[in-house]
Formats: sequence, structure tokens, C-alpha cells
Amino acid sequence: MAEIDVSCEGRVQIIRFNRAGKKNAITRAMYQTMADAVVAADSSDEIGATVFFGQPEVFTSGNDLMDFMAIAQGGEHGGEVISFLRAIIGGTKPLLAGVDGLAVGVGTTMLMHCDLVYASPRAWMQTPFVDLGLVPEAGSSLVAPRIMGHQKAFALLALGEKFSASQAEAAGLVNAVVDEADLEAHVLDAARNLSEKPPEALSIARRLARGNRDEIIGRMEEEGALFAQRLQSDEARNAFMAFMTKKAS
Repeated sequence: MAEIDVSCEGRVQIIRFNRAGKKNAITRAMYQTMADAVVAADSSDEIGATVFFGQPEVFTSGNDLMDFMAIAQGGEHGGEVISFLRAIIGGTKPLLAGVDGLAVGVGTTMLMHCDLVYASPRAWMQTPFVDLGLVPEAGSSLVAPRIMGHQKAFALLALGEKFSASQAEAAGLVNAVVDEADLEAHVLDAARNLSEKPPEALSIARRLARGNRDEIIGRMEEEGALFAQRLQSDEARNAFMAFMTKKAS
């Protein structure tokens, strides 16, 4: 079974995390599959919007820690993550997400580049980058303060505070909290609504609302360089080893 499932319902493309046994932790191959799907949707007249879903009670736990450990030990970083982030930041068609359960690390920061985000009452978001000796990514250090204000963004990105669905809604990261039984239908209805609108007008409206994406990509690349440096640091290695030891005990 594919760890990323890509399908279509009418003019809506659905990208679903399908690795529930590993809390939908995202590997390099999964990033590339998602990047390819978003890019393909942008060039297709048959697709009007893309939706991200996870599994019941788990959207995604973020980056696969084994990939992180490999990089920390001198392995190749790879460009799949950057390809995915460039696709969702620079894409031309609406992106939506339905979040049920945990959304950690990039599982939270990717939501900042979605046009509509809906969450179930049991959803929660957290970005424990600093706790792992790392730094924010995906342009979040620029975008989060714009969405949430400095204090809430700092609590999310630096303090590593866990945001409930209702707190995320109040902060502007989530459009609405929807019962888990209705979540996917609600998101798909919104995506179908968007995909039926005049596409050129929708694209222009979206571009105007999102503003200067070159600035966000520039910040994402700055963060990415620092993130890669931090992965090689003693501080990050020690934090990862402590985390893995705690997880194994």
C-alpha cells in the first residue's frame, strides 16, 4: 500500500498520508510524491483544487526521524523536502487541509500555505523544532507571525506550545472546527466549491491574497540552510539521541 495515496474526486485532487503505523511520519520519497502531485495539479485543466488528509486521529507527525538521524550522522540531505515546500508555496491552485488528530512539525507549518484549513475537535498542532536543536522551517518564521501575531507565533515555533483545534482557530491557523465525522465531507465540499469557480478569476484572487511568494520562498531557503546546519550540530545530535532513548524506554 502506498504511503501517500493520490486520487481524484471530480475536479478535486486528494493527497492522503497513508502511513498510520508510523503516525504518518514523512519520508523523503513521500515528500517527492506529494511535490509531484501538486505540480501535476497545477498544470492540469482537470483539477481545480488539492486537499490534504491524514488518517483518523493522525494527520502527520512530521519528518521521519530516521531520515533526520541519518543526516545528523553525515548522510545526504536531499532535495525532496524543498521540492514539496516550493510546490505548496509557489503553486497556482487552491490547497486545503482536513486535520484530525496530531499535526506536528511540518504537519503544522504546511498548513500555513493552505488556503483553507479545517480541523476536528481532537486535532492539535505543535512544532518542537527548538526542543530538537533545530529551527523553524517552511517559511513559518515569516508566515506564522503574519497569521497569528508575534507572541502566538513565538509560542508555537520557539516555545513549542501545543495548540488545540480551538486555539488554532482563534489564532487564525484554522478556518473552523468541524466534528470528525463530518470533517472530510466538509473539506471536500469547500474544495468542490472552489474548483467550480471561474479558474482565471480564482487564480488572480488567490495570487493577490497570498502576496509576494518570492519573499516566502527566500525565507524558506534561509531557514533550510540553517536547518541543515543545525542537523549536523552536537546540540541537535544530543537532542535526537535523548528523544530516541526516551521513546524506546
